[in-house]
Amino acid sequence: MMEAKTILTVDDSRTMRDMLLMTLTEAGYQVTQAEDGVEGLARLRDGSPDAIITDINMPRLDGFGFIEQVRGDPARRGVPILVLTTESEPELKDRARRAGATGWIVKPYNPAKLLDALRRVGA
Repeated sequence: MMEAKTILTVDDSRTMRDMLLMTLTEAGYQVTQAEDGVEGLARLRDGSPDAIITDINMPRLDGFGFIEQVRGDPARRGVPILVLTTESEPELKDRARRAGATGWIVKPYNPAKLLDALRRVGA
């Protein structure tokens, strides 16, 4: 039997973390959660996820800073990072892409589309 893939979710909204946890665990993923970018970086010290889902607007360290720091670690350059946010402005998408984001999903998300996006990036 294959070992379940691990997804790190980074979002300051408890409701969103709970929804992601339910969606991902029902699909067979292991889930690690963080409330913001600072906690997300701490979780990465515990192990490497197969993919990361992060919000943009968070306290302490926002999604852009989080993505840049993840991409600054040579061991994590290949980890897919999906941005899940209420933002949809093209400038913000471009900024996230330049920081190293793999994809962009606007909230509220469709669980099937989220899972499809994870599969497309190899998670």
